[in-house]
Amino acid sequence: MIISSRMFCARSGAVFFACMFSLLMLGSAMTHAESQIDIYPFADEAEERRYKGLIEEFRCPKCLNTNLAGSDAPIAKDLRGTVYRLQVEEGYSDQQIRDYLRARYGDFVLYDPPFSAQTWYIWLTPVGLGILALALLARLLGRARKQKPVALSDADRGRIAALLEEK
Repeated sequence: MIISSRMFCARSGAVFFACMFSLLMLGSAMTHAESQIDIYPFADEAEERRYKGLIEEFRCPKCLNTNLAGSDAPIAKDLRGTVYRLQVEEGYSDQQIRDYLRARYGDFVLYDPPFSAQTWYIWLTPVGLGILALALLARLLGRARKQKPVALSDADRGRIAALLEEK
């Protein structure tokens, strides 16, 4: 089989571009995965555990249902830096850090918002729905108990027996 130089160049060019595209995608994936890691120096392991516990406790203001530890949003990175600064450099307690972030971002930043005049419905709605469901269940069971069983005639029993025998 004779391969012309034009055909060879076309094939090698396509292979070259496919390889370059694959390398480019692999490189960008590695850069993206690497960008999510924050490295902060801690005095001991207990302080690092405390930091990790705090960033898992706070919600990312940009992401839906993601904590600061699991978010790669720029605001989450900034807040992780803020938590580190407040904890390590300024010596804030956990409650002081919670209060600091809550003052700036509101109760939304907390996964476990406190019971207050603004958040009562968050806490009481599940309880109210549970009570409503139990009342509805009790009413349906009460109706079912009051109903008398249906008596079948001999003709109905014969049809049921015939249907069961067919199968």
